Amino acid sequence: MKIGFIGIGNMGFAMFKGALGTFGKENLCYTDVSAEAIAKVEKETGMQALASNIDVVKNSDLIVLAVKPQYMSSVIEGIRNVLTDEQIIITPAVGLTIAYYKTQMGYDVRVVRSMPNTPALVLEGMSAYTYSNNPFSKEEKAAVVAFFESFGKAVELPEYLMDEVVPISGSSPAYFFMMLEAMGDAGVLTGLPRKEAYMMAAQTMLGAAKMVLETGQHPGVLKDAVCSPGGTTIEAVKVLEAKGFRSAIIEAMVACYDKTKQFD
Repeated sequence: MKIGFIGIGNMGFAMFKGALGTFGKENLCYTDVSAEAIAKVEKETGMQALASNIDVVKNSDLIVLAVKPQYMSSVIEGIRNVLTDEQIIITPAVGLTIAYYKTQMGYDVRVVRSMPNTPALVLEGMSAYTYSNNPFSKEEKAAVVAFFESFGKAVELPEYLMDEVVPISGSSPAYFFMMLEAMGDAGVLTGLPRKEAYMMAAQTMLGAAKMVLETGQHPGVLKDAVCSPGGTTIEAVKVLEAKGFRSAIIEAMVACYDKTKQFD
């Protein structure tokens, strides 16, 4: 199965690197309008870009349209006349529905709408995906799943839930980075070297997430287990509650969700 990337920016390159390990250089190709982005890929992988979007389409079975929503229409305009019924479009663009692609392409194109995230760059991505209402063979679906699992975990969801995925996994790495940065600053304030403070905070966040995934316990139960009566942790939790920690997270994620609707 040949996979071509149109767009190799932050998200595109994260997926590309994962796919590289699973599918191999001989089955991947890419292009981008940015010479800087191409230079980065060439330096890290040794793979040269193809000359144009059309070249990528002509050399691929799965075409990953890793471009921002505002540029999608012009990209589609340039490739729709060379796409065939046998090819599959994979799209990580926020807010653009399967119906949008069918309308833009002008025919009943096969689409896999998805929402990955940037931890794909270290093979710990979280992706949600959904298929258009077209025939897909078992082999094609297996290739799609292998693609998403090449850079992390993946779950199939109905399309009506795809916008809800954006705040909880698509955008949420930014929230965690902000929290880690704040924790590092607090560590420095209390006397720790910054490098060690970031490392300890990041490893603790990684371990806490792994506990949720592997124990299956409710996060509240795991939180309670750390909070000894009259101890240091419950004192910190009291402050977080007083400062509206939970409310801020919920309101931020709802705002993120509302933003996705502007692309519909």
